[in-house]
Amino acid sequence: MLIGHAFEEGVLHLSLPGDLALASRSAADLEAEALALAHRPRLVRVQLSTADPSPASLSVLSRVRRFCENVRIPLTVVGPVTAAAVPLQE
Repeated sequence: MLIGHAFEEGVLHLSLPGDLALASRSAADLEAEALALAHRPRLVRVQLSTADPSPASLSVLSRVRRFCENVRIPLTVVGPVTAAAVPLQE
C-alpha cells in the first residue's frame, strides 16, 4: 500500500505520503478510490504528512477530492501532526 488508511465510526482516514513519486501517483489514487468504494464511508479524512507535499501527493489529493465530490462523500483535509510546544523544565 502506498497510502495509510484506517476506518472507524464511518470515517475513512487516509494518510498521503509527502514524498509520493510521480510514478506512484496513479496507484495511490486507485488505492484511495478502492478503499472508499469498499468501506462506503460517511466522511473521508485525508491527512497530509508534511507541510510541503510533493506535486504527486497534491495530485492524488485533487483526484480524491473529485472522486468524493462525484459520489457525494464529504471530504476533510488536515495538515501534518506537529508536537505541541512543551515548556522546558529547569
